[in-house]
Parts: sequence; C-alpha cells; structure tokens
Amino acid sequence: MERVSSSWLLPLVLLLAAAAGARAAPQVPCYFVFGDSLVDNGNNNDIASLARANYPPYGIDFPGGATGRFSNGLTTVDAISRLLGFDDYIPAYAGANNDQLLTGVNFASAAAGIRDETGQQLGQRISFGGQLQNYQAAVQQLVSILGDEDSAANHLSQCIFTVGMGSNDYLNNYFMPAVYSSSRQYTPEQYADVLINQYSQQLTTLYNNGARKVALMGVGQVGCSPNELAQQSDNGVTCVDRINSAIEIFNQKLVDLVNQFNGQPGAHFTYINAYGIFQDILRAPGAHGLTVTNKGCCGVGRNNGQVTCLPFQTPCANRDQYLFWDAFHPTEAANILVGRRAYSAALPSDVHPVDLRTLAQL
Repeated sequence: MERVSSSWLLPLVLLLAAAAGARAAPQVPCYFVFGDSLVDNGNNNDIASLARANYPPYGIDFPGGATGRFSNGLTTVDAISRLLGFDDYIPAYAGANNDQLLTGVNFASAAAGIRDETGQQLGQRISFGGQLQNYQAAVQQLVSILGDEDSAANHLSQCIFTVGMGSNDYLNNYFMPAVYSSSRQYTPEQYADVLINQYSQQLTTLYNNGARKVALMGVGQVGCSPNELAQQSDNGVTCVDRINSAIEIFNQKLVDLVNQFNGQPGAHFTYINAYGIFQDILRAPGAHGLTVTNKGCCGVGRNNGQVTCLPFQTPCANRDQYLFWDAFHPTEAANILVGRRAYSAALPSDVHPVDLRTLAQL
C-alpha cells in the first residue's frame, strides 16, 4: 500500500496554530471594575436614579448605542480591557451570567462614593460598600462554579481589579454645602483623612476576598470639569483651585495607602495618577489631538456644563477633538488617552509603582 505523504500536513498545522494564535489569550484571566459614572456601563439603568445615561446621545459612537456609559463611546476601563487582550468589554454586574463572572464584571455605579450618603440627592446608587457586597456575592458564586475556596482564591489572585472612587465624595458631597454638611465638619485635610480611613477598610475587605492585583485610580481634576468652570470660574477657562487642591490632598494620601497595602502578603497595589495625566493633557491639548478642553460636547448653559446631555440632543460633530463629552465626563478620545497611560505609563509620574501592563505580569 502506498504511503500518503505527510508533507502537506505541517503547513496546515502551522496555519491552524497561527489562526488560533491570532487572538492571543488575555494577559490576565479576569478583570473586575469598581467605580462611579466614569466607568459605570449600565448598573444604574434599572434603578430609581437621576444618574443614568441609557439614552441618546450617550453612546452615539459606541457599537451598542446607549448602554448606560456616560460618554459618547468607550470608557477608560473599556480601553483598558482591550489593551489587556479581552475580546469583549467587561459586562455590567447587573446583567452578567455565571460564565461572565469567571472573566470579570463591572460593579461601578454612577453617583457612588466611598461614603454611603454621597450622591443621595441623585436618588439610588450603589455605593462602594454596596459594590463590595455585590462582589462578595459574586465570589460565593465563583466558589460554587470552581468547586472550592482554594480554586476561587487562586483564580482571583491572577485577576486585575481597578477601583476608582472619591470623585463624588467631593463633587456630590464636600463641595455641595447646600445638601451636605461635610465641608462644615471637616477641613480638606481632615476630610481626606476620613475618606482614606474608610477607603482603607473597604479595600481590606476587597483584599480579604481574594483581590491581589489592585489598581487605585486617583481622582481627576474635578475643578477643571465644565460643570465647575460654569459655576465657579470667572472666565470659564481657569480651573477651580479650591476643588483641585482638596483633591490633591486626597490623592497624595492614596499613594501612601498603596504603599501600606503593598506590605500585605501577596499584595500588588498600584496608583494610577489620573490627576497628573489630565494635567499633562491640559498643558498641551494639541499634542494629544484635542482643541476644546473647557466645555462639554453636549449639554446646556455656560461651558455646556450646567446640565448634562439632554435626551436626543444633537452633540458636537468633532467629538474626537473634545476633552469633555458632557458637564462631568470625558469623551472617548480622552478616555482612550487615560486608559493607554494607565496600561503603559508615558511618564514616570503616571503610575506608582507600576502600570497595568506590568501589574498583569506580576
């Protein structure tokens, strides 16, 4: 019997291997997200909240339309998930199934803060404490799926976690004296200490429930948002220093908190300097492809910053040139810039001690 030549088999095997490798596996098996409206992707859609974005023109540049993301397109965590090698964006916890729990979910909720009362004037929201309760429920489901606690712990120890809290504790608490008494109770220094103490306890809960690779996103330059410029800037251009300096105090304490957690067994915490990255972009917007930095692409009033985008409002056409999409939230263009630098630091000051690309490899 004649032997069949196997010479054609090798190229075929190589071709199949190349096809399989074309979509490399993600750099980490899972990515979990905690935060507020900067990264919420739909968890507030079905709750009684004014902090919702599940209507056009939100999502005008996103393939799925208005999903609940507070932007025209991608958020920073969408950009990060892509850079980490995930095929799909990390889904909102509110609609996630068991399979999705294995690769990570997004617990973020618009108007949420470190403090439970933060954002209450906007109705329901899932505070960081509530997000942690949802995470603990998800961990119990993972234990069931994977069979035992050790397997779940091993799985979670490889995941990346990003946590971005604190913006609303300033925006929708400390600097809203008509509704909240915190600014009468505390100096900015004292308030930062109170926030960091509570945040530290909350992050300890996260660590005790398996999180080992954790990136803390610093609070950005809230005093440069169109909303604050509209209300408190004389010329509508100069950032509100009183707000930014209070946030800088908080961020500095956040760096110290990262150092503290890195003393824990197996912990790899890092700080993403969103404030500094924003500052760098504002210093030379043109170099980053941006021409408009002080007003929203859509919104109402001075700087398009007094009210967020109205349902079905027509936004600006040149969205890729705007830093801000609405009164508070960056455009997809800005989110991609921040996401890229969180993943791969452009300046040493962007992260402390490591960027997300390095964190994935630890």
